[in-house]
Amino acid sequence: MSLGVLNNISAIYAENNLNQTQSSLQNTLTQLSSGSRINSGADDAAGLSLANGLQANSAALTQSSTNASEGVGLLQVADGALSQVTNLLNRAVTLATEASNGTLNTTQDAAANQEYQSILSEINNIGSTTTYNSQQVFTGSTSGTQIFTGDSSAAGSSVDNLYFAKLTSSSVGDAGGTVQQSTSGQFLDLSKDTGTALTTAATQGDALTGGLTFTITNPDSTTSTITTSATTVSGLISEINKDGIAGVTANFTTAAAAGIPGATANAGDTGIMLSNTNSNVVISAGTLADTTSGGTPTLDASTKAVSTIQYVAKTGGDSTANLSTTDLTTQGNAQAALSALNGAVSDVAAQRGYIGAQINTLTAASNVESTQNTNVVSAQNAIQATDYAQASSNLSKYEILSQAGISALAQSNSVQQEVTKLLQ
Repeated sequence: MSLGVLNNISAIYAENNLNQTQSSLQNTLTQLSSGSRINSGADDAAGLSLANGLQANSAALTQSSTNASEGVGLLQVADGALSQVTNLLNRAVTLATEASNGTLNTTQDAAANQEYQSILSEINNIGSTTTYNSQQVFTGSTSGTQIFTGDSSAAGSSVDNLYFAKLTSSSVGDAGGTVQQSTSGQFLDLSKDTGTALTTAATQGDALTGGLTFTITNPDSTTSTITTSATTVSGLISEINKDGIAGVTANFTTAAAAGIPGATANAGDTGIMLSNTNSNVVISAGTLADTTSGGTPTLDASTKAVSTIQYVAKTGGDSTANLSTTDLTTQGNAQAALSALNGAVSDVAAQRGYIGAQINTLTAASNVESTQNTNVVSAQNAIQATDYAQASSNLSKYEILSQAGISALAQSNSVQQEVTKLLQ
């Protein structure tokens, strides 16, 4: 190789290698100081995506466990109130049994009846003043109270819809209903297809005209109608979830995730999954139109909606006791009241049984979410956490290479200085 001074090739090589060593050393120091193996997308793009997804799952699972615990708190408030109602009913049974005996005179019957009426008033008071988070518990609302748990994905989500029957002296206890679990629903396809080939997929920012119509059959056989007014897809989803229609929730997803067959829709079609576990609710697309995608909205049956546990009243209405018309003014009235009280005790026990079952369900859900969260965090840690044994070894290697590189660069620079000796 000729001897020249125009370019110091060996110094360039040494400099390039030194730069690479310094970059690796900086990356290793970042890993050691942050505790994370992945500090940017450049470190491991696929790993970062997976770790971020698991982090979102963990956040959702942590809050879901809290949601379930809050649901248990609500149920325990209701159970405590009904426990007091049972105590009051037991005292009322004692009074009614006493007044049913022919040995009492009119004054004594009046005294027993006065206490009995006070008991009925207190039942009314418990029904109207029992609250959780400043909200009345015993509303009798068919929409119930939805307890949501999940891992931030539609597939990993579930809803336990808690029902609290109205509590008054004319409606004591609740018996006869059943608890049902369902994943049935309808996929609202908002995408535009040519045949079954996807032309334009819908997005959550798409503009809408018209609205969905929900026709609800009430327990008294009357019907009520709710028509949405949202002007965007995301707004429609939010409106449906805020309406609190019993058994109905909404989320954005694809036809494939909704389990819609290819002969009906393209797997990539996007739209809204409407879970509908309430047989008393009928959904119609009505005049709804997606003006952005140009798709013609269709409702396709699906069995992959958000899993929902729902209380369903028995046909013709649940059994409940009416004590408001009873009194202990006479021996005959007291005996009639005693019969009604026995029914009330039974109905309250049935209602407490339902509440107790839901406490156990939500407690189990909370435990499952906590266990799942532990495993998700463990998986995230395995992907993202710095391996300190390996990083420490790399640190030692790159420090040595850095020192060697600096020495090599200095030596490369000094070699060309020898050319000056030829000119002396």
